[in-house]
Amino acid sequence: MLKSLLITGLVFTLSGCNYLTGDNGMFRDRGGDYLDAEILPLMSIPEELDSYTLDQLYVIPQQVFVAAEIFDRTPMPKPIETKRREGVIIQNLGNRRWIVIDATPGQIWPRVRDYWTELQIVLDYENPGRGVMESSWVEVDSDQLTRHKYRITIEPGLHSGYSEIYVLHLENLRSDPIPLVVDWPETSSSEDRERQILDSVSQYLADRNDIYQASSASLLAGSIEAERKANIIQNDAGDQFLELRIDYNRAWVQIRQALESADIVIIDSNRDQSFFSVKFSGITDEDDSPGFIRRIFGAGRNDDAATEREFSVRLLETDSAVNVVTEALESTDESSQLTEELLLVINNNLS
Repeated sequence: MLKSLLITGLVFTLSGCNYLTGDNGMFRDRGGDYLDAEILPLMSIPEELDSYTLDQLYVIPQQVFVAAEIFDRTPMPKPIETKRREGVIIQNLGNRRWIVIDATPGQIWPRVRDYWTELQIVLDYENPGRGVMESSWVEVDSDQLTRHKYRITIEPGLHSGYSEIYVLHLENLRSDPIPLVVDWPETSSSEDRERQILDSVSQYLADRNDIYQASSASLLAGSIEAERKANIIQNDAGDQFLELRIDYNRAWVQIRQALESADIVIIDSNRDQSFFSVKFSGITDEDDSPGFIRRIFGAGRNDDAATEREFSVRLLETDSAVNVVTEALESTDESSQLTEELLLVINNNLS
């Protein structure tokens, strides 16, 4: 009798498990359900509503063939950027002004579009892949003589995870016909109009709490060139240099500010000859113990015995970038390591 009861209980237990976790059970494995998912047609927008604010979420990119050399050894990891700059900042150089924000172009793009929507201004043109959007011709401050148009460009910043936003203003007489093709100037027709929109956009972005939410990022705008404008590159000879994809005037100011921010003593500088002479003793931690950056370079140097040595920091202008090269003025066993560390310090202090 006892044996029969045990067998009967075992049968009910197994059938109960199958009822709960089997193919038709309450808690079945749903990992493969996506294979039977139905493909639904694209959402249709009524003709009386705008649809420009909708993005295709999953875009299949065109196949790109890249000629890359096969490396025979594992490359070193890129240094971690320890100095994180947060918030929305307006920078200026001469008569140029732009916004620097610690968010990616994909995160910024839908927010800037929302900005125009709240102003009830229609966009005449938008290209998220290039990071460009142009407003329609608008009336500003009840100006009866001229009409106005704005172009916003979103670009990658100097560091990963940052973006730069530029505003360009254009105006013409309302008595003239609206041009079919807009010929944008290199500088704004009115710096005051440009400044007004730049300040307004920066304040709008600073007030948005959802700007860092991945679910609200634009994948189309994410195709904007993701590589930052400042990159440490190694040439064929194994020497490193800092590539800045900005104009020379900005590069000169950025390098000087980076040296001063890092408390590196500038002995001499000559903008016409494109060089700085500095004193540098290497990267050290506050507690004088070997840190992460020191371990990256495998340092065996005694920090207590480290002395300041003189280096030159040269800016070499090319067609598409400005290359920053560091060189020790006195050759020692540590020269190669110190020049790399100086380059790293400059890069980490760019803003």
